[in-house]
Amino acid sequence: SSRPRRRVNPGFLGQLKLYEAMGCAVDTSSVLYKRYRLEMLSERISEPQDLPREVFAVDPTTICQTLNTEVLYRCRKCRRALFRSSSILSHMEGMGPTAFAHKRITDSARLSGNGQEKCTSYFIEPVQWMEPALLGVMEGQLLCPKCSSKLGSFSWRGDQCSCGRWVTPAFQIHKSRVDDVRTLPFGNFQTAKT
Repeated sequence: SSRPRRRVNPGFLGQLKLYEAMGCAVDTSSVLYKRYRLEMLSERISEPQDLPREVFAVDPTTICQTLNTEVLYRCRKCRRALFRSSSILSHMEGMGPTAFAHKRITDSARLSGNGQEKCTSYFIEPVQWMEPALLGVMEGQLLCPKCSSKLGSFSWRGDQCSCGRWVTPAFQIHKSRVDDVRTLPFGNFQTAKT
């Protein structure tokens, strides 16, 4: 009361809100926690030379997929496993094509909910196979580690999703470049959704 201008640090308030959203427990597998960790990392680095190992999700080729719990995403060209559904970092939907008004989108390109998918990419946490591409640069292309076909791009400064939302940092994989593989609940058969 003697100092009315004194306020709680906004960063600390953000951490408290995150803690409450995670059910008052630190859940390192939570999408909210992963996004927060990446945002804090992107604010601290100017050129990523040495990234902490815990930033990277495990390469799906190094561990077995547990039955019918996660979807596995593979390169559409060579079928190499790239990431799991637990690595996808969801985001709030943006304003759509109106967010791109500065890019002079024509009226024919202004899609507003006519049944087409707004987000044409997955924004994921970095995966171990990306590490060589990420070190020392702030942005670039993400190429398949097996066949080198272009999968998407990354930017520590952020990038805009096709839905209009700005995502920081952005590790963007185009949905048209990957297939999702789901394990059937009865046996070891897999189905691929194309």
